[in-house]
Amino acid sequence: MTNNGTPVLHNRLALFRAEAGLSRKDLAEQVGVNPQTIGFLERGHYGPSLELGLKLARVFGVPVETLFSLEPFTPLAQQLIVTKGAA
Repeated sequence: MTNNGTPVLHNRLALFRAEAGLSRKDLAEQVGVNPQTIGFLERGHYGPSLELGLKLARVFGVPVETLFSLEPFTPLAQQLIVTKGAA
């Protein structure tokens, strides 16, 4: 929770954007927002509207819950260690 009582929205937007080889400008153009909005989203300074969240998820072909969460995501390195250990 933030100081004003709103929940913190965690995201993996920068990770997915980098993996896809997209600049902030490229992604912004695909979803119809300003590149600064993508930066604000990635830094957690702004929570997307439902429409924007769904557009972003569609760009990457994933459920919106893969990009955004009210709970912190497990670090990727930790996930890889668990996955490798299970194999």
